[in-house]
Amino acid sequence: MDIGVISVRYARALLHCGLESALEDKVYSEMQTMAQSFASVPELKFTIDNPMLSKENKAKLLTAAAGGEISELTRSFINLVLKEDREGVMQFMANSYITLYRKQKNIIRGKLTTAAAVTPAVEQKMRQLVENNTNGTVEFETEIDPDIIGGFVLEYDTYRMDASVKAKLNTILTQLSK
Repeated sequence: MDIGVISVRYARALLHCGLESALEDKVYSEMQTMAQSFASVPELKFTIDNPMLSKENKAKLLTAAAGGEISELTRSFINLVLKEDREGVMQFMANSYITLYRKQKNIIRGKLTTAAAVTPAVEQKMRQLVENNTNGTVEFETEIDPDIIGGFVLEYDTYRMDASVKAKLNTILTQLSK
């Protein structure tokens, strides 16, 4: 069976249980932590895939990867995944849950890149702009990139607004070289 199909089925079931027990937000936070753990510690995947490691130790490891103090629902989910020998796709299940949760709650990811740090008021204004355009809630990420020289780059969904000085200089350079 396809890893994508397996991970989505498990994630969908977890979201359904989370919605029924009103724990979907807590589980979302735990799955974000787990996904981040897998992304930042590549050895975690290899350790979880190790057949010599006991299920009990894998459960402890996955619990720690989800933040340590996890909900009973997430604990039960981890135990089910281990019982069914699906721990090899746990990373994909976490990512699938995050995607399904965001779709369910109409959460859009946005990113603002600037040459220098912006004030919280400017960040809030940009967040409000995205929320007004998408009619959803925005999870906003900011990044500082001095290479853009000035201005900003705003990205969300498939939309990208590049109002950076670097982009404008490149446009002028292209026009002059014709």
